Amino acid sequence: MTRIRTAGFIATAAALVVAAAALLSAGQAAPPRPPRLDVSHAARALVPGEAVLLTFTATSGSLTSVRGTAFGQPFTAYPGAPAGAWHALVGIDLSARPGPAAVEVEARLADGSPLAAKISLTIAPKTFATRRLTVAPEFVTPPPAEQARIERERLLLNRVLSAMSPRHLWDDGFGRPVDGEVISVFGVRSVFNGEARAPHRGIDFRGATGTPVRAPARGVVVLAEPLYFSGSTVVLDHGLGVFSMLAHLSRIDVKSGSLVVRGDPVGAIGATGRVTGPHLHWTLRIGPAAVDPLSVLAIAGAAR
Repeated sequence: MTRIRTAGFIATAAALVVAAAALLSAGQAAPPRPPRLDVSHAARALVPGEAVLLTFTATSGSLTSVRGTAFGQPFTAYPGAPAGAWHALVGIDLSARPGPAAVEVEARLADGSPLAAKISLTIAPKTFATRRLTVAPEFVTPPPAEQARIERERLLLNRVLSAMSPRHLWDDGFGRPVDGEVISVFGVRSVFNGEARAPHRGIDFRGATGTPVRAPARGVVVLAEPLYFSGSTVVLDHGLGVFSMLAHLSRIDVKSGSLVVRGDPVGAIGATGRVTGPHLHWTLRIGPAAVDPLSVLAIAGAAR
């Protein structure tokens, strides 16, 4: 019985193959392939502290939503150029360990069909230098009278930087907030007055007190006030979890709640807070990850 059925199956399969070949030779088109979700990335390097631009396209049909996780953090993508492509700006945190990291994506087509994709990107190791600075003693060991203020400001920053605006605002890209040279790079290990502190989660630009500071990209001012460690500070919400913090200002020229576009004045370089002299500090956050702002300029700069 088994042999008869097997033979019959083989004969039937052979007949089907012959019939399919006949149809194809008669001009019958092959059935269309199902749509596929393609994922690509752009980055200066895949190392801790870098921004990565993910791009998503469907082989057929139009995408209406894209979301997923990258380097252990969720992201929401946005439509962009070229037509039909979606993008997500994601960050590799300084604490990320070298090795493979998954990017998992879920998308939906205009007809409601779901698509999914998964790729693996490899994070390479990076070694950061150490900087040793001398600052006023109260910014290394704050006096007890300032502890309540410091804790209040820590909670305020956590609340501001954990908010998620529903859409991205940096359509025209990012630009430098000042023209001065970078005098302290991202990620260096910091030693203040001989005591180790957190790594430098931003970059510092040289500049004289009073030099205008520009908004690096379109965004909403979500904080504009003096803070203990960062001095007079402006935080811009660029949308989808992307924030700029501009610190140590001598003055603040914007108010919380106002919308600024790239190049708008937001304040001036100063030497407020924990500093060794006048400069501008720029922190750029993507979700919980602080990334090198220069890496964002490289992949999402205004000239691109």
